Amino acid sequence: MKIIQFFNNEEKLIKRAIQKNRSAQERLYSLYAPKMLSVCRYYIKDIHFAEEVMLNGFLKVFSNLNKFENTGSFEGWIRKIMIRESISFLRKQKHIEFSVDEIELNSEPINSIYSLIDVEEIQYLIDALPDGYKMVFVMYAIEGYKHHEIGEMLKISEGTSKSQLFKARKMLQQKINTLNKTSNGTL
Repeated sequence: MKIIQFFNNEEKLIKRAIQKNRSAQERLYSLYAPKMLSVCRYYIKDIHFAEEVMLNGFLKVFSNLNKFENTGSFEGWIRKIMIRESISFLRKQKHIEFSVDEIELNSEPINSIYSLIDVEEIQYLIDALPDGYKMVFVMYAIEGYKHHEIGEMLKISEGTSKSQLFKARKMLQQKINTLNKTSNGTL
């Protein structure tokens, strides 16, 4: 029995999804939902809320699919929508505060973190960061945005973005060092 591949090309799949082809939309959702849930989860602690945000994001994806111009990565385009939806959700939930304390960014370098901590523990540590630190950290360290882009998206200055990242890294390093000490029995 020969298996016929209906959607062998992402561009064709997108075109069919634009034409409201439900199987094409379902295929796109199946391809990208796991990654996009992960993106939403970076920002939102509660998995149920992250799933809700992801679903709202996919609603926007399918509503605006005709605006995708095939000039860049389709996954990157969806990812931006998910990030914006996550930020919007967090803004609606509560006022996100960004500390504006000026710090000397070059004061002490933070060494790369070498640890035996697993991914789940790292996600827990990131979740424990204050919301402003967490959003900037995820956008910079995980998503790869530049400080000026983060500033535009979060409506903060570039300096505030840098400060939030510095503080987030410092806080994470302190927590990881504490975890390493306790797991090694030195505390």
